[in-house]
Amino acid sequence: MFGATSGEAYFSGVAGERFAVRLSGASAVVEGTGDHGCEYMTGGTVAVLGATGRNFAAGMSGGVAYVYDEDGKFAKRCNTAMVSLEKVLTTAEQKEAVKESLWHRGQSDEAQLKKLLEDHNRWTGSRRARELLDNWDTARAKFVKVFPNEYKRALGELHTKKEAVAQVERAQAAIKKEASKKPAAV
Repeated sequence: MFGATSGEAYFSGVAGERFAVRLSGASAVVEGTGDHGCEYMTGGTVAVLGATGRNFAAGMSGGVAYVYDEDGKFAKRCNTAMVSLEKVLTTAEQKEAVKESLWHRGQSDEAQLKKLLEDHNRWTGSRRARELLDNWDTARAKFVKVFPNEYKRALGELHTKKEAVAQVERAQAAIKKEASKKPAAV
């Protein structure tokens, strides 16, 4: 998955070192990784359904990774210099707690993650994915969202710019509407 810009990949098994390095747009599911997973990742989405090696997310500036943290020790294996580790909330909880402008790909984390697991199960017959889906409430609570700080900031800025443009467009439309109501000068 080195530098993958688009598409989807589902791996029934554990990847070696440097899985999804420089990933910039693709989606990938794997059942575990070696050291340096998602290093320098700039976009896309990765789901890891098992353990990772050390230094996960080093230099990660974009995209999102969802990691199943069964032993509760993922934070020690993750390089948090540029990322925040967050809970994967239910869609309802995310709607309450997080502005939609900060949602990865405009969708809730739960919806994206669940779809990735469903697709992984469909394409690979993964027992791991099936087990997680069958125990979804418990499994979801053990997933960690790896969210790059720079990406989160950029999502907020993009939303602010879109809102400003929309306000200008609404003001211009109101001015045009008002001008069309006035009789033409003779």
